[in-house]
Amino acid sequence: MDSSENLLARIRVINASAEFNRWCGIEVLRAEPGAVEIAMPWRVEAGQYAGFLHAGLQGALIDTACGFAAVTLVGRVLASHYAVNCLRPAVGERFIARARVVKPGRTQVFTACELFAWKDGQEKLVATGETLLTPVQP
Repeated sequence: MDSSENLLARIRVINASAEFNRWCGIEVLRAEPGAVEIAMPWRVEAGQYAGFLHAGLQGALIDTACGFAAVTLVGRVLASHYAVNCLRPAVGERFIARARVVKPGRTQVFTACELFAWKDGQEKLVATGETLLTPVQP
């Protein structure tokens, strides 16, 4: 089994290889077996008409964090389904997604995630989500 340092390095390499993740400014903060934490800074072009983080990007953060959490246990995965629950307007200087594997399996991996907005030194839960991922062969 990989150490947390090795997992963190591995997930950071995967993150850096994705052009979309680089455009978003996604950073991998923590990775351990079955759990990952990522962050993204606020950027004006990520907002919707009222100045909140666009729900599509909330979904992208949830999907990305969940996928990375699954990778720590089963290797490469593809999302087959994900759902997002927007709980309040996502307003912040930075957004942090914390994902965990709920149940790993040979053909399906279930994950869950909470998305927080960081503003004025405080963290607020803005969305939750879950994904169903399928492990794929290299």
